[in-house]
Amino acid sequence: VKHLDVGYHYPVLSDISFSIKGGEKIVMTGFNGIGKSTLLKTLISQIPSLSGSFRFSEQVKIGYFEQELAWADIEKTPIQIVSDAYPSLTIKDVRKRLAGCGISSKHAMQEIGTLSGGEQAKVKMCLLMMKPCNFLIMDEPTNHLDITSKEILETALNAYEGTVLYVSHDRYFINKTATRILELTHQQFVNYIGNYDYYLEKKELLTPASSTESSVKTEQPSAQKLDWKQQKETQALLRKKENDLKKCEEKIETLEARSAALDEEMAKPEIATNSARLQEIAKEKEALGNELAALYAKWEELLEN
Repeated sequence: VKHLDVGYHYPVLSDISFSIKGGEKIVMTGFNGIGKSTLLKTLISQIPSLSGSFRFSEQVKIGYFEQELAWADIEKTPIQIVSDAYPSLTIKDVRKRLAGCGISSKHAMQEIGTLSGGEQAKVKMCLLMMKPCNFLIMDEPTNHLDITSKEILETALNAYEGTVLYVSHDRYFINKTATRILELTHQQFVNYIGNYDYYLEKKELLTPASSTESSVKTEQPSAQKLDWKQQKETQALLRKKENDLKKCEEKIETLEARSAALDEEMAKPEIATNSARLQEIAKEKEALGNELAALYAKWEELLEN
């Protein structure tokens, strides 16, 4: 990927560059709404890139797991859906494949639209695991899965000899499956070789708070050396910091949700031809981006101090 800009009508992410080698299992992390899903959809050519370039080797065959649980016909059963995708399989084989992904016989015969998000996700995962591909691209694959289903997916990915690029916020799942982490922050990727625990350790070491000077500044005196008044003041400061951090996270979550909603609106066909509305959305997105950048910086500062 070289100097890639992605978005719907204006860049959500700009000047993105990275490379992936065969056999790597890479997780992409970052705040919600920052553009991870948009990047994945660009890489599978679901939406066009705005500028820059990306290229797969000629041998790559992509399998994609999308976050949205959409179906062409919600009245079909999982058995019918898998049979339609792989008509050479017998019903017995189809049932066996579905069972291997944790789908019971009862759910296999129900209309897909009546199943829970978790059961629908299992059907999508079953279809993906049956597809002959050597590069899996997955957007939040564990979102709707229960613990047992996550373990099935972990085992399958660890045994998989191909390449994997996925988005996830599930620390345990990342620890079990990722060999490399790409953290998307301030529209740039920071590369970490290792699992999530290693990433957190290195992330802490790379922040100013890890320096000797910063440690001295943030180190709290022991309670024995403080009189009652000092202890109360220290506790008050800690409570204020926790409250400020909570408010900052809530504000970030609200703005990220609004940003994601605007992205969805821009993707609608009727909006694509409405230049006035597109300009309004672009201005609001720019304002949101500036406000989020300031909040991200404040959030990191609160965590470090």
